[in-house]
Amino acid sequence: MERRTFLKISSGATGAILLPVFGNTIAAEELLNPMAVSFKKTLADAGLNAATKAGASYCDVRIGRYLNQSITTRDLRVENIINTESTGVGVRVVASGAYGFASTNDMSEGGVAGAARQAVAIARANARLQTEPLRMAPVKGTGVVSWATPFTRDWRSVPVKDKAEMLIAANKAGLDAGATFMTANLFQVNQQKYYASTDGSYIDQDIHRLWAPMTATAVDKVNNRFRTRDSLAAPVGMGFEYFDARAADKVQAAGGVATLYTRSCDLVEDARAAGRQAREKLTAKSVEPGKYDLVLSPEHLFLTIHESVGHPTELDRVMGYEANYAGTSFATLDKWATKKFKFGAERVNFIADKTTPGSLGAVGYDDEGVRSKQWDIIKDGVLVNYQATRDQAHLIGEKESHGCSYADSWNSVQFQRMPNVSLAAGKAPLTPDEMIKDVKKGIYILGRGSYSIDQQRYNFQFGGQLYFEIKNGKITGPLEDVAYQSNTQEFWNSCSAICDQRDWRMGGSFFDGKGQPSQVSAVSHGSATTRFNGINVINTARKIG
Repeated sequence: MERRTFLKISSGATGAILLPVFGNTIAAEELLNPMAVSFKKTLADAGLNAATKAGASYCDVRIGRYLNQSITTRDLRVENIINTESTGVGVRVVASGAYGFASTNDMSEGGVAGAARQAVAIARANARLQTEPLRMAPVKGTGVVSWATPFTRDWRSVPVKDKAEMLIAANKAGLDAGATFMTANLFQVNQQKYYASTDGSYIDQDIHRLWAPMTATAVDKVNNRFRTRDSLAAPVGMGFEYFDARAADKVQAAGGVATLYTRSCDLVEDARAAGRQAREKLTAKSVEPGKYDLVLSPEHLFLTIHESVGHPTELDRVMGYEANYAGTSFATLDKWATKKFKFGAERVNFIADKTTPGSLGAVGYDDEGVRSKQWDIIKDGVLVNYQATRDQAHLIGEKESHGCSYADSWNSVQFQRMPNVSLAAGKAPLTPDEMIKDVKKGIYILGRGSYSIDQQRYNFQFGGQLYFEIKNGKITGPLEDVAYQSNTQEFWNSCSAICDQRDWRMGGSFFDGKGQPSQVSAVSHGSATTRFNGINVINTARKIG
């Protein structure tokens, strides 16, 4: 569809969104009206009562409404707009010491009660194969509570026309700056989640997330080469105000928390830089392999954190209960039990949390009714804890869950998922410029690139989006064909400096897969610019041997 045609047909009152719902459609205005809390409580109580009468010792009911919208553009065209809505109920029980789970899209008391009875029957069948009964850490019932992502502009109320024009403006800026092709996307998520349990919790949550990735491609037609530069902007858990750089900067200047950790996203300026830098990468010098000091920006380091720290400290992987997608873990319980295992240098501190404002992992409560919190995973370089759910806490001597349970839909069973895992900023005042002044032979890396890591999350290789050579304390020019290799323990023990809180910010993974059947979650990782000494760098364009 040509841009002018699209804008003409979408320029009505609100750029109406039409979503399919059981063969019908609903207009955009109706999306802003959630299900009545009283209705959700009635359904939840029907499930809790039916499960208890059928013999369950525990039951939780999750009522979910999931709204998603994605917009895809290429150059000056809108290529696709997808809207989805999914609504239903999931019931998890414990009976005879085992779990059972069932779900239904029958939004009636009878439908939910039927799912609860089915879950009990499944639990009893599972118990026959279980060697020991599961143990769930206690949770004090919350009573009736609610939580919502803080925002000032709801993405659901923004006309599709305005969103498409924002993406096309970014594409145009990238093309004008040197890109041959531009693509820009916008992913928007709203999860309306109601949780109730026999512990006495009734929790209503309204969660919002956004991500606008884009790619600039520059082509050298003479030499038949091309280079790309992807977006450096982070996905966030906040409202559409994220894309209003001026408004977001005002909030931050006033001391507001909404953009304190995420900053704001000027998509057009990022695209303009991407177009120029993609073109520059065509003539960048190819790196000489060898040992370098690496200066890694937060826009790059978040993925290294995700793969080498986030995944290996998931307790189900540590125990060997989970190996899908990311394997198991080298950070085994025997290492943790010594309280001396040097995961990294003394300055390395990793904090897990689901509370940071604006982050992808920020919620009030997890999908087991556990209130969100923060805790140490790596303290002064030493492995001190993991990520645990209610049925895992006793394995590491914890009396309560870390609040790491999550399901990506009402018809998916909740299980252990990664919280935000972030590297604490350095304590001494230090800026990136000051850090670079102390580097004699190094490379400054920005943005997420290719990556590979083994099935114990130990040996790895990472690339980025942009590379700049550092010589005698100065950036001398761009590089290409860079990837660094190390193993998790050596890498984090080589950490020699971390910039202070002024430089700390978050990146994140919007589609982090785990499990079979697969589920997707979103998680942020924060850091300041960080230096690592003596890391092996290879040239990815050269043949080996």
